[in-house]
Amino acid sequence: MRWYGDGKIKIKKLKIPPYGTNCYIVACPTTGEGIIIDTPGAAARILRESKEVHIRFIIITHTHFDHLGAFAALRKTLGVPAVVHSAEAAKLPFPADSLLDGGETINFGTLSLAVLYTPGHSPGSICLYSPGHLFSGDTLFPGGPGNTPNSRSFKQITQSITQKLFALPDNTKVYPGHGPGTTLGQEKQKYSSFASRSHSENLCGDVLWLSS
Repeated sequence: MRWYGDGKIKIKKLKIPPYGTNCYIVACPTTGEGIIIDTPGAAARILRESKEVHIRFIIITHTHFDHLGAFAALRKTLGVPAVVHSAEAAKLPFPADSLLDGGETINFGTLSLAVLYTPGHSPGSICLYSPGHLFSGDTLFPGGPGNTPNSRSFKQITQSITQKLFALPDNTKVYPGHGPGTTLGQEKQKYSSFASRSHSENLCGDVLWLSS
């Protein structure tokens, strides 16, 4: 797999079956230190693709099963701290080494990732932001938010997206938990169409900005 980035950050995206969940390896080009974001499965592949990186942390955006298939194996093999939001901690197969509440900064090499607390898809969903790059977990996808189980959660995820993610620059690249990427500028435009229409108070589930 090839690396992406802008000279200040290196990003490798691994699409892991059977749910097409994305694992991201993020590295500092200067020091070679890095992190793994989400652990969908295929531990051997993730280890192989990250072997040139000195992994410092495993960060879990949320603890739905399709993001945790390789968690135990990677945690045991790498022996590095596992980090998750406090509201998700009880659902990990092993205790987290550090708990987040949002507002923290995760540092490795010369890079810093801001932790954004974005509940809605799950109670403790987080996104990670470095200037120009947003790892959105299952909070934001091209065309809409992550799946929500009820209208309260949908209102919550919409608030997370509009108040926290849409406050970032339009040219920010979005790396979601499944599927292809997008930019915040594109998603803001699509959301404007959604916001201009009336909707049922019970709206939830798989919502699309342009057609729901």
